[in-house]
Amino acid sequence: MVENHGRRALVIGAGVIGLTTALSLRRRGWNVTVVAESFAPEVTSTAAGAVWEWPPSVCGRHHDEILLEKSKAWAMASYEQFQALAARPQETGVFIRPAVFYFRYPIASRPAELAKMHDIARHVPGFVHDPALADVGGVSPEAGVQDAYSYLAPVVDTEKYMSWLQGEALNAGCRLVPHRVSDDLREHEQELREKFGVEVIVNCSGLGSIELAGDTALSPHRGALIRVRNDGTKMPRITSVHAVANDADTDEQDMIFIVPKGEDRLLLGGLVEPDEWGLDIDLDNYQPVRDMLRRCIDFFPVLAQAEIDEFEPVRAGLRPFRTHSIRLEAEPGSRIVHNYGHGGAGVTLSWGCAEDATRLVEQLAGESLEVA
Repeated sequence: MVENHGRRALVIGAGVIGLTTALSLRRRGWNVTVVAESFAPEVTSTAAGAVWEWPPSVCGRHHDEILLEKSKAWAMASYEQFQALAARPQETGVFIRPAVFYFRYPIASRPAELAKMHDIARHVPGFVHDPALADVGGVSPEAGVQDAYSYLAPVVDTEKYMSWLQGEALNAGCRLVPHRVSDDLREHEQELREKFGVEVIVNCSGLGSIELAGDTALSPHRGALIRVRNDGTKMPRITSVHAVANDADTDEQDMIFIVPKGEDRLLLGGLVEPDEWGLDIDLDNYQPVRDMLRRCIDFFPVLAQAEIDEFEPVRAGLRPFRTHSIRLEAEPGSRIVHNYGHGGAGVTLSWGCAEDATRLVEQLAGESLEVA
């Protein structure tokens, strides 16, 4: 670790973006304090399906071409980190598994999707393009699948991973402080820097940036995952990811997301509900969750045998979606760096974005040395 002459930074937020950014800064020799209302396991990141994807995420709706080009670099930087962490899955919660993506149309008929597939083939290990993947994978013949491809993807058990990540940050020397930061960051910047004795503030507050950054482009996209047993007792154990993205041309909930979690659980999704804040939804009280389960079973019939987790059948969470793009930039005229608005791709982009946020922090620090 490079020592940085006592440089000090404050990171706001302890989700996957905040802790990864804190660890990246610490590894560059910064003294880091992380403040948040909640820490793992009480963070939104533990509710994520957390399958690494070549952007855009099936859970997100970013279509900005400039953003997507940046996201490719961020995603691949994260892939390299996760590939190393997958050597210790019992410790880190990171596994490398086949991920199969299905399409109800020939990929060649959609130029953007075809270009994305060619990018994946060039950059991601284990790529296979074959419509017959649906036949060997157990997909219902009635599902209308016409095309498919797969690749080897990091799949993250978020509960174990967030615990590991938090432990890494602590072991590296980061200080974790329960504290609620409120109101406009620009107005309270000097107060916060003096209170925590830091030179730079990194805002990784996710949806908290609606308040902290006054960002009206940011909104929640609610998601939910049904948790079922995947230990081979009630149904054959599923070890690959199976996914169908939402049709970008409609607002219909038609996404399918089947993800092995750790060694003995399976997550079934998905749901993308803009501007919904409530998390009290489950199979008993919310029809879209029941529809989601039926959609997964109709697509993948073996799931009719699945035993739903009796202790926590449904876990809901809020994706911090930003209309224009992820915000990863320094606030002009301040010592604030923003790193938020990752939608459903927080895990996928976490390490790459953390590296860029660290570079921005060090640029600000260099400017302060010149002024001094």
